[in-house]
Amino acid sequence: MDESKPAGSLRRGWTTGACATAAAKAAYLGWRTGDCPDPVEIVLPGGARPAFALAVHELCEGGARVGIVKDAGDDPDVTHGALVVATVRGGAPGSGVTFRAGEGVGTVTRAGLPLPPGEPAINPVPRQMIRDNLDEAARSVGGTVDIEVEISIPGGEAIAQKTLNPRLGILGGLSILGTTGVVVPYSCSAWIHSIYRGIDVARAGGVDHVAGATGSTSEKAVQILHDLPDHALIDMGDFAGGMLKYLRRNPVPRVTIAGGIAKMTKLGQGLLDLHSRSGAVDLDWLAERLAEAGAEPHLVETARSANTALEVLDMAKTHGLPLGDIVAQHAWRTAAKALRGAEIALEIVVFDRKGRLVGRMPFHPVA
Repeated sequence: MDESKPAGSLRRGWTTGACATAAAKAAYLGWRTGDCPDPVEIVLPGGARPAFALAVHELCEGGARVGIVKDAGDDPDVTHGALVVATVRGGAPGSGVTFRAGEGVGTVTRAGLPLPPGEPAINPVPRQMIRDNLDEAARSVGGTVDIEVEISIPGGEAIAQKTLNPRLGILGGLSILGTTGVVVPYSCSAWIHSIYRGIDVARAGGVDHVAGATGSTSEKAVQILHDLPDHALIDMGDFAGGMLKYLRRNPVPRVTIAGGIAKMTKLGQGLLDLHSRSGAVDLDWLAERLAEAGAEPHLVETARSANTALEVLDMAKTHGLPLGDIVAQHAWRTAAKALRGAEIALEIVVFDRKGRLVGRMPFHPVA
C-alpha cells in the first residue's frame, strides 16, 4: 500500500466484487432479453444502488459476456483500471448459481481460506452479491436462476504477483474481493484481513512457527534466519497489534516479530500501530535504553539529540553496547501483553538496513 496519502477529500471506488456483480447482472439481462443494460444498476450489501458503465458487452453462444473497468477511486489499488469480465450461461436444472474462474482469476490451492481448495477465488460476499443481483434480475424478466457465472480479469495473473495471492496459495490470478462493494481510499482493512488470511493458511497447513515482519528487508532476513517457508511469513507491516490480537485468538506455537530498530523501538515504547501517524520514535526513551545497555552519561545525552534511531544504534555499535537486545526485550514485553493467555512462545529480532541481526529476545512463553 502506498502510504503517501494525498491531502484533501478522496474519491471512493468499487471493489472487484462489485464490478463482477454488475458485469454478471448485465450479462444475464443481455442473455435473457438480447439487450445488455448500460449502465447497469446493482444493489450492494448495505442497500446502496450504484450504476456501472459497460466497457465490453456481447452476446455469445448460449449466453452473454460483459466487462466493466474497475475504478478504485483514489485508492492505490493494483487492480485499478483492470477489466472485470463476467460470462453468463445457462446452468443445469436445479444447479442454482455456479462459479468458474476464467483468465486472470485465481484458484484456491491451500486450506485455511474462506473457500476450500479447488474453488475459484471469488470470495463468499461477492458470491452472495452476484446471487442476490441475479435473483433480482431473473425476477424482473421471469427467467431462470440456474446460471453458470465465469469471472475473468485479462492480465490478472501478472497483477496477482504484486499481491499476497501466491503466498496464500491462490494460483493463476487475482481474487474477487469486497465485503461492502465500496473501496475506501487508504483503508487499512484490506491489509488487516490479508494478515488474518495469512495466519489462517499457516495454521491450516500445520505450520508451527510464523514470522511477522515490518518490511521486505526484515522479512527476507527472518526467513533466512529460521529457514521458513513462504506461507509462514505474515506481511505484518505496521499492524503489529492486528496480527498479535488475531494470533491470541488463533494461536501458533511459535511467533517471531522482525523489524528495524525504529519500528522495534516504537513497539518497545508500547505502540502496537507502528506507522508514523501513531507517533514518532521517542529518542529520550531510546537514550534511556542506551543507558540500560551500559552507556556513559555523555553518550546518553548525545543520543537524546540524535536525528534517528539508526544513528543511536550506530553509536551503540561503535561502543560495543547491546542496544538492539535491550530494545528487543522491551518490544517483547509489549507484544507479550497483546498475546497474554495464549500458548505461544514469542521471539523478537531486530535487523539493520542490510538485513544483519543487531538485536534479539529469544523465544519465551507469553502465558
